[in-house]
Amino acid sequence: MITFARHGTDFTVVWRGGVLLRHTAERPCFAAGSGQPKIAARRGNFTIEDRLERRVLLAEIEIAERPGGWRLTARARAGDAPTLRAEMTIGDDSVFLRFLPADPTVNRLWLRLPAEPGEAVWGGGEQFSYFDLRGRRYRLWASEPGVGRDKTSLITRAADLEGGAGGDYDLTYCPQPTFLSSRGHAVHVSTTAYAAFDFRAPDHHAIELWAVPEAVIFLVANDRVALVRRVAEEFGRPPPLPRWVDQGVVLGLKRGEAHAREKLAIAEAAEVPLAGLWCEDWAGVRQTGLGTRLFWDWKWKGGRYPGLDRLISELRAKGLRFLGYVNPHLAGDGSLFPDAERAGALVRDAAGGTLLIDFGEFSAGFLDLSTAAGGEWFREHVLAPMLALGFDGWMADFGEYLPPEARPGDGADPLLEHNAWPARWAALNHAALAAAGREGDALFFMRAGYSGAQRHCSLLWAGDQCVDFSRHDGLETTITAALSSGLSGYPYHHSDIGGYTSLFGLRRTPEVFMRWAEFAAFTAMMRTHEGNRPTENFQWWEDAGVTRHLARMGRLFRALAPYRRSAVEDGLPLLRPPALHFPNDPALHALHDHAMLGPALLVAPVHAAGAGEWRARLPSGSAWEHLWSGQTFAGGQSAVVPAPLGEPPAFLRAEDPGAALIRAARDGL
Repeated sequence: MITFARHGTDFTVVWRGGVLLRHTAERPCFAAGSGQPKIAARRGNFTIEDRLERRVLLAEIEIAERPGGWRLTARARAGDAPTLRAEMTIGDDSVFLRFLPADPTVNRLWLRLPAEPGEAVWGGGEQFSYFDLRGRRYRLWASEPGVGRDKTSLITRAADLEGGAGGDYDLTYCPQPTFLSSRGHAVHVSTTAYAAFDFRAPDHHAIELWAVPEAVIFLVANDRVALVRRVAEEFGRPPPLPRWVDQGVVLGLKRGEAHAREKLAIAEAAEVPLAGLWCEDWAGVRQTGLGTRLFWDWKWKGGRYPGLDRLISELRAKGLRFLGYVNPHLAGDGSLFPDAERAGALVRDAAGGTLLIDFGEFSAGFLDLSTAAGGEWFREHVLAPMLALGFDGWMADFGEYLPPEARPGDGADPLLEHNAWPARWAALNHAALAAAGREGDALFFMRAGYSGAQRHCSLLWAGDQCVDFSRHDGLETTITAALSSGLSGYPYHHSDIGGYTSLFGLRRTPEVFMRWAEFAAFTAMMRTHEGNRPTENFQWWEDAGVTRHLARMGRLFRALAPYRRSAVEDGLPLLRPPALHFPNDPALHALHDHAMLGPALLVAPVHAAGAGEWRARLPSGSAWEHLWSGQTFAGGQSAVVPAPLGEPPAFLRAEDPGAALIRAARDGL
């Protein structure tokens, strides 16, 4: 049971002998104050500064019993006017701390939570660099993560020189003010304001909020599996993935209809198992100084796909699906922009006109999702026509771009609306599928997210990684992203096979593509991408050996479908950290590049060049069978196994009933 112990004006909230929340006059749990934020945006990259005006520790808390809990009234000193009020409700598996109006000048709140030596912390939304967040500080503001994401790397420095686009380890498209502790509880802050979670102190966790939140919620469970389920229930579970996704590879092709037909024929001749085509350039392109870019006018006009309706019909006849691309921007020189502007579907600027965002050589408006008008217009004029044409899904890109100078139609503070936008974007796309009766059949996938997007978005993708093995922006980061987002309530995850970003001379190699395809075979969807510079990077059809490799990994993905379906029926994410199923092995707490596919299969993807063998850390408490050789290893040790291309390091939990399905998948290759 969760217990509340009161000691005069001090209190503690305890669960299973561990302290969830503690206040004493000497070490207050709350501080409050005010500040003036300075946030600037440039194409999804943000600089965030704060001019702090005051910060006071709320040492005196008056505690009054109320029906179902306690009322807390916090002040800096006895006799002062109240600075903060809250109502605490304690249930069997939760503590709900709801904040009430008090001092209207307070727009900063700090919360100190107890920490323990050896405690690991996970979650934070989708994090790319580190799985265990302990020892680091994280800014929770939806944004472009940046190129390279490592201030010591040349590519990050070069990107920073070009508009501050280099990013850092804590930036993400999909943040969330939620963390799970290895002590068996989770903490969620109900707010859309800018927040920072600081896990650097040995004895406490610090939460900084740029607004008084609606609530802080503590969730507890008797084991980690139950806790992850509890977190997922808190945010809502999305519709299931369509079963056609299990058929094989979705080919990402972006050079027009003739190109798509030609590469589809190559894949079919090589017997690559296919689920469909994803053509992000279906609505047209424009030529810019940065190369070929999509034309953000979301309607079929012929052009690059003169026979798109016929192509979709032909694919359907083969049992394949067609997917496209949209984002919430409308090009200022496009045909849809004037109608959207007249309908009040676009966010305004401070002068009351349509806000135009500069994307270099063209400008675009941004869909206003704060009122019904914007979403209804987009659904009627963009998403519904796509579905009527026969689209089976799309990449719902962006969502994290709302700039601070925007003036949403509902009059709300744009700094509070910014993090809300990704969840609203997810809800709009979901509503379009539901209205068309395609829920569970058609599919959209997103990179942006925030609290509440989970109940609408069935599938995340990891966004724009570099086309390499770099530590903070390459293949390795997609593993960490799947683990952290899975613990934050997103059950399905995948990435662009081969990566996306090719800048400053960086080029994709065949090895990068093949190793990426190996990991993709164990994810929720296999989808290729030509990248941002298709003609300058290696593509799978350029080498017959790579095409055969893609076919092999596609067969593995397809063969694993029965096991994948059985693994997600229990409400847990498809890809899971080993620490979830093996809580008594602390060596797994920070393991960021291994993943459990369900409860029975451990995957340790190769993410380095030239590796002929690979070292995997096997969880204790189980025996492990190497998927390819059948060799058995005891748990609790590192095992070095051969890792030739086409045999990604993977291990069966031999005693699990799911192992038989996995062996059958392997034997069917």
